[in-house]
Amino acid sequence: TRDRNNKKLMEARGTSGISMKSLERVVSDKALKLGNSFPCQICVVGFLCGICLTSLFLAALTSIGTFELAAFSFSSFSPPCNSTSQIINMGADIDMKLKWKNKAETEEENDQVNLLVSAWDNLLLNNEDYFKKLGISKSDVPNAPHLENCEERTRARERLDTRISNHTFPSWINGGDEDNYPLTRRVQREIWYHQHPLDCEDKSLKFLVADWETLPGFGIGAQIAGMTGLLAIAINENRVLVSNYYNRADHDGCKGSARGSWSCYFLPETSKECRKRAFEVMKKREAWERGTVTGKQNYSTKEIWSGHIPKRWGKPWSYMRPTTEINGSLLTSHRKMDRRWWRAQAARYLMRFQTEYTCGLVNVARHSAFGKEAAEIVLSAGGWRKKKKKKRSEIEESVWSSHKPWIPRPMLSVHVRMGDKACEMRVAALEEYMRLADRIRERFPELNRIWLSTEMKEVVDRSKEYGQWRFYYTEVARQVGNNSMAEYEASLGREMSTNYPLVNFLMASEADFFVGALGSTWCFLIDGMRNTGGKVMSGFLSVNKDRFWRSGVKFVPVWNQFRFEFSGAQI
Repeated sequence: TRDRNNKKLMEARGTSGISMKSLERVVSDKALKLGNSFPCQICVVGFLCGICLTSLFLAALTSIGTFELAAFSFSSFSPPCNSTSQIINMGADIDMKLKWKNKAETEEENDQVNLLVSAWDNLLLNNEDYFKKLGISKSDVPNAPHLENCEERTRARERLDTRISNHTFPSWINGGDEDNYPLTRRVQREIWYHQHPLDCEDKSLKFLVADWETLPGFGIGAQIAGMTGLLAIAINENRVLVSNYYNRADHDGCKGSARGSWSCYFLPETSKECRKRAFEVMKKREAWERGTVTGKQNYSTKEIWSGHIPKRWGKPWSYMRPTTEINGSLLTSHRKMDRRWWRAQAARYLMRFQTEYTCGLVNVARHSAFGKEAAEIVLSAGGWRKKKKKKRSEIEESVWSSHKPWIPRPMLSVHVRMGDKACEMRVAALEEYMRLADRIRERFPELNRIWLSTEMKEVVDRSKEYGQWRFYYTEVARQVGNNSMAEYEASLGREMSTNYPLVNFLMASEADFFVGALGSTWCFLIDGMRNTGGKVMSGFLSVNKDRFWRSGVKFVPVWNQFRFEFSGAQI
């Protein structure tokens, strides 16, 4: 019985062994087929590569002990696989240190910007001690793209403005003929020759000597408008205009002979020789009796303010291209077209070249507004204290030196006139001006900067509500309430009340676009300077019309801007 049982057990084991071998063989065949599949091979290779990289990383970590990443470092450690909190803390630490690094870099960049702005500040002040403390020379400071070398530029302008035999005309007109009022270049050239005769001792030469208006309530705009009328009379009567006392220049900022003279701000309207001759002649009674010299007292108010426009150039105002928009329509003509054209020409001539004093004032304004942006641009090319400034090349001396100072562009100038002007014209709130600004921006979406000029504090305060615009303006005390302009100017003092409006005037003349009020003489003159300074095709959007244009005004819709109408005729 025992033998029989053993035999049965052996047979069972044999059968089981055969079954196990069959099963192993089946599994092996399946595994071989699966292993030969492409997805499986990729997984295996990936798994093996991961093991290799992990081994290499751990070997490097344990051998080096410490490694650094950017501005932060880690000590050697082997965190347990399940230490999630440690990993999270490590990531937070990395993020914090990266932020500290970026903050430190930003602070360093800001320090460099502030240092360069400060260096330019002290260049304007001619502060030698500042540069001695830094241990650098003024010549080591990079060129400020937004500033002019006023001393150098003034010498060049004075040389150009001196008439000698065979001397070419000193052009100050920007842009092509199509970018300015009709005949601008010719008119400017002929006015200059008229005002700069070759021989001021010529006995046949006649003069008109006149002070600038000094009546209370006369602003700078009215004074300039009055002098343009006197220039027209001088040209019509073949006289050389010589301006005399200018009350707004009678302050400590205007030195020497420039005190109390227009020549404190702009080069004189005639040569030194003719001025000297005119002042000698006016002392003689017979010169007045013969008419060799005349003054304002020889002409009526009407002749000065609304007299005859010089006709030697025909009627160029009759074909001025309409570029002024009022109430959504282009202004094509009005009954003062001739005066608008002439005042623009005369103002351009009287303000053709800035003096060193005026150049310095505009430099300060530009630096205050744009200095930081200019410094960032300069520093984007590298640290300035590590570079040695090179000697200026011939092209810098002869060509690039004539380029105008940099300002951020495109720039829109907005002049908001309120206060006591309500007795002369319809005044508009800032919102109306900004609606016109938005109109321009719809066409030129890259426009987001505004040079704001106004006498009202309320306007500057309200400008902060327009976050989509970046505003620039001069830092000066502004008017609160509706006091008269004369009272406001008295509160500023003569020097400040003259300097800052002239700076705003010049900045507005150089801007790419302009929004203002034609009812204001100041805006009227700014528009004239722009239309004789290469900006005529930039247009002018006005919140109102001139108060003298009550009749004879013609408009054409903006959408039909290429149809011009003059005196009923279509061109």
